[in-house]
Amino acid sequence: RTKMNDAKVQIGVNKLGHHVQSSQNRLLIKGGKVVNDDGIQEADVYVEGGVIKQVGTGLLTPGGVRVIDAAGMLIMPGGIDPHTHMQMPFMGTHSADDFYTGTRAALAGGTTMIIDFVACPRGDSLMDWYNKYRAWADEKVCCDYGLHVIVPQWGDKTANEMATLVKEKGINSFKCFMAYRNVFLLEDDEMLNVFQACRKLGAVAQVHAENGKIIERKAEQLVADGIRGPEGHSYSRPEAMEIEATTRALAIADEANCPLYVVHVMSAEAGEAISKARRRGQVCYGEPIAAGLACDNSSYQ
Repeated sequence: RTKMNDAKVQIGVNKLGHHVQSSQNRLLIKGGKVVNDDGIQEADVYVEGGVIKQVGTGLLTPGGVRVIDAAGMLIMPGGIDPHTHMQMPFMGTHSADDFYTGTRAALAGGTTMIIDFVACPRGDSLMDWYNKYRAWADEKVCCDYGLHVIVPQWGDKTANEMATLVKEKGINSFKCFMAYRNVFLLEDDEMLNVFQACRKLGAVAQVHAENGKIIERKAEQLVADGIRGPEGHSYSRPEAMEIEATTRALAIADEANCPLYVVHVMSAEAGEAISKARRRGQVCYGEPIAAGLACDNSSYQ
């Protein structure tokens, strides 16, 4: 992430309405504490035309400047949320937020960019769904955004569309699911092919790591036993299913020599499997989320 004291840091306001940009054309944030990854300093921040021009004390600024008194406050670069699902259709449902309400809430919390997922179901075209998501987002977003693309099957058409998305649309990450049969789930050989394609294209592979087939069987048994409440979610997804799938995905990515990003890591042992792979020299990453750091299955009881 770019530091505040680097010259001409571009602020992600290009997606905002013109009236908002005008009010921020010349902006001075005074008296706060600037937070960077290497320390905190008391400083003022001068912004012009959406670009940070100066950071320091006693700044000389032109007239007509809007001033924000940040005394006692922290001044931080905008956050980037790399994993969102806005107006996502999924198995007869859709996510509560669309690209307007979700990104408006993001800005209110200091997040100035999101990266959403093109949720292409099995049997459909990656390009068609990419274009659909672009049309949804471009009309509504309040902040900057990017897109990952979910790959729900493998074949020549998928390979060609992945290449087109990388070379013509700037996509640089593709997500595989190890769960949700007949919607997103990829078999191991399909996942290997996707990982190899990512390596060839210079893209990052992502994986939703849980053993979907075993979870499906456990869910069916729970329903048959009359367990239909939220507690059934944790009963059907024992921690071992995430650990097994994470370990398997790491092995397949290692075979493909492809960088791997494991999304929403919940289990400590799954996180340790990723750490061990990194210590061996494998290029892989685990995505932490607040629920995985602070909650356990008791929340479902």
